[in-house]
Amino acid sequence: MKVPLINLESIVTCGYKGASTRLMFACVDKEINISFLTESGKYLGSFIGESRGNILLRKEQYRVSDSIERSCFYSKNFLFGKLYNCRWVLERATRDHPLRVDTEKLKSASKKLKDIAAEILECNDLDRIRILEGVAAQVYFSEFNQLILQNKSDFYFKNRNRRPPLDPLNALLSFAYTLLAANCKGALETVGLDSYCGFLHRDRSGQMSLALDLMEELRPIVADRFVLSLINRRELTISDFTKSGSGAVALTESGRKKLFSSWQTNKREIIKHPFLEEKLEWGLVPYSQALLLSRTIRGDLDEYPPFLWK
Repeated sequence: MKVPLINLESIVTCGYKGASTRLMFACVDKEINISFLTESGKYLGSFIGESRGNILLRKEQYRVSDSIERSCFYSKNFLFGKLYNCRWVLERATRDHPLRVDTEKLKSASKKLKDIAAEILECNDLDRIRILEGVAAQVYFSEFNQLILQNKSDFYFKNRNRRPPLDPLNALLSFAYTLLAANCKGALETVGLDSYCGFLHRDRSGQMSLALDLMEELRPIVADRFVLSLINRRELTISDFTKSGSGAVALTESGRKKLFSSWQTNKREIIKHPFLEEKLEWGLVPYSQALLLSRTIRGDLDEYPPFLWK
């Protein structure tokens, strides 16, 4: 089919289909990011053209990354935003489905996350912050199965597993996280930041550390909420997954098409940004946060404001 480039924000391709040189050059000219994934959803890389932004911003980003103290300053806010939004997902379930979930357990988990978030804000030890985040993840995912309201026998959640995912729900989470990471990478590069130089996630060859930092606060409300809606609305069924001899579970081609269609629909939903107080599409949230991050690094903002969904 033919699609006008003016209608495209990004291109995500699964498998090894490739892209012509002419298409890639045209996308560079229109600032359209091309991301390459394997059929199972593993991120391979992106084509985004020339780096944007000035060198002064990136040099300041590198100075922040080299300082554990300054890295903590940003990491605390990334994770505070993540735990705040995890609490929102749990609290939303108690509000919308009080007769179908154990409200006491969900509220107890939310209270624990609130306490951990407060401790993170007071902590200035990066290793300790990571430990607290790990504890919070265990609390959050211990109640995640309650949020599955349909097809529970096929999408039962026991624990988070990956590389490879061993059940359909974990396959969906991993795929959604990969898409979100690619969006965050593109947003960071667009505002002139280096997506591979992070603060919470430290330097590792081939790891887009700052993109992983930025997506932390967005995981619960963009990826987790999206996956739950796919299951609870019965948009995907067990027939949309395959299992290899090694036990790895992945989406079928038809399953990926359904997921991409729903992902794009969600990105077009209009919301009001809680900090900027402006209306924008969900798909522009990674860009808005990348822009706020760049402004903070430049010194235009005193502190990075995480996306706290209401």
